[in-house]
Amino acid sequence: MRGALARAEERAHVVAPGIEITRSVVAGEVLEVLEIESRSASLAVVGSRGLGSFAGLLLGSTAVQLAAHGHCPLMMVRGRPDPAGAVVLAVDGSEAGEAAVEFAFAEAALRKAPLVAVHVWNTWSERAYEGSGDPLTAVVADADHLREAEQHLPDETVASRQKGFPQVVVEPLLVRSRIRPAFIDASREAQLVVVGTRGRGGFAGLLLGSVSQAVLHHAHCPVAVVRGKE
Repeated sequence: MRGALARAEERAHVVAPGIEITRSVVAGEVLEVLEIESRSASLAVVGSRGLGSFAGLLLGSTAVQLAAHGHCPLMMVRGRPDPAGAVVLAVDGSEAGEAAVEFAFAEAALRKAPLVAVHVWNTWSERAYEGSGDPLTAVVADADHLREAEQHLPDETVASRQKGFPQVVVEPLLVRSRIRPAFIDASREAQLVVVGTRGRGGFAGLLLGSVSQAVLHHAHCPVAVVRGKE
């Protein structure tokens, strides 16, 4: 194990010369140890699968559990990020999502990358359409008015943080689609996707929302899951 840590340290120094690194071997159950460490950490970083993962699983249980129960943001490294791509932020308008917005702006500034603030809507997500059928093609009484109302969310989210990060080039983007496929597709040309743990549609008892889980499992680039401050 110490050999693995030594190799990891060597690789880290190649990527970021001069960075201060400490290493330790801790006995205990993996998730319990990482959960304790996350209490005093700024960020936890894991891979998409560990040594104990079954071959058919897309995502190790440690990553999912730590995203739900950790006390700091989790970054899961997966896929092949586009080094010239944007940081993609999932905007949902929830109070819990505010921490994800702050994190995304900070990451974009650190990476000197543009930030795309994406809000996905459809007629079901806003309960404007209560019949059966496809929410993408459903006819509502005033679709243009609904679209205009939805546009305020990414616009306001960007405006509320832009003054603190004037160097970040931001694009608020409104997409009419199914939510989970939209963010998975957006990850194809991104270098990082940032999501909160739960959105406006989350059930109170769930610590990790369905959108967060879907992106963790299927994104084409690294994913950061940021817990709300509540």
